[in-house]
Amino acid sequence: MQHSHHNNRSGAAGQGAAPGVNAALYSINEVAGILGCSTRHVRRLVDTRRIPQPIKLGALLRWIKTDIDQWIAAGCPHCKKGNHYL
Repeated sequence: MQHSHHNNRSGAAGQGAAPGVNAALYSINEVAGILGCSTRHVRRLVDTRRIPQPIKLGALLRWIKTDIDQWIAAGCPHCKKGNHYL
């Protein structure tokens, strides 16, 4: 599965965060864009543990970029061993 990194950030996400923190995380919109699906489908993948589990920041979901990148490189296997891609 091919993917590209979307760097367009919108809203107040990451304002006041430590330098480099946003660069290491994907938003749900970015994950949906990489996978070519809707954000609703990404939430379904989370609920069924078919994608690395996100970090929850209040109501926001963020994924560690290396978790998603490694998961895609491994062929998008089911993730049933904890919160992150193993």
